[in-house]
Amino acid sequence: MNIRVCIKQVPGTTEVEIDEKTGVLKRDGIASKMNPYDLYAIETAVRIKEAHGAEISVISMGPPQAEAVIKEAYMMGADKGCLLTDRKFAGADVLATAYALSQGIVQMGPYDLIICGKMTTDGDTAQVGPEIAEYLQIPHVANVRKIHEIRKDAIVVEMNMDESVEIQEVLLPCLITVEKGIYQPRLPSFKLKLKTKDRPIPRITFNDLEDKNEMHYGLNGSPTQVLKIFPPPANTTNETWEGSSGELSKKLADKLHELKYI
Repeated sequence: MNIRVCIKQVPGTTEVEIDEKTGVLKRDGIASKMNPYDLYAIETAVRIKEAHGAEISVISMGPPQAEAVIKEAYMMGADKGCLLTDRKFAGADVLATAYALSQGIVQMGPYDLIICGKMTTDGDTAQVGPEIAEYLQIPHVANVRKIHEIRKDAIVVEMNMDESVEIQEVLLPCLITVEKGIYQPRLPSFKLKLKTKDRPIPRITFNDLEDKNEMHYGLNGSPTQVLKIFPPPANTTNETWEGSSGELSKKLADKLHELKYI
């Protein structure tokens, strides 16, 4: 089985500046990390590999420094990886991101299963995974919390719905997005770090893709129009109250009522 796992490097801090003109995050010069939800996608792939045998390839779209998350994936058990990187991909919304990733996945070769994390912590849209599947014209299931069975031609999964749990059989090739409760992600292995330190990370650029229409990528291919984006104001107001327990409880109740919490 050939498994693709989509991963992303996200800001490792909430202190991120925003470009007022484009409405996108300024990622240069800030601490970064693997998107936490993608750790569960990698763990799911590794569990399948251990139980059934598979080759795991990860793909990430981002600047050259995003190679760090691919190296981390190697330390968790991924076999191969590639970085989808080009200035023409910059500023992409969820639609343009999903399209570029779908093109990159096709460029990587045949696959049976694509696994994505539920969402990313810098966007929280949970849309990229399903949109990749739509572009690839393959079936997909979101919010997967358990894998019941894997057969040669299908996978049986349990997905978490708003008010129920549903079990579905999905024909391969397909895409799933996994919940963070599906497995406990393992820590990166120091042995694998040493073993994979020289493992190459091929790059896929715009010129490598089959579709070379620049209007399908980056800001050009992003129909989402951001009218305004700004960091939420930090609320550092505090008050100190003194008095008896009865007086303090009344003050607290009055304050909650004033803030319309009760």
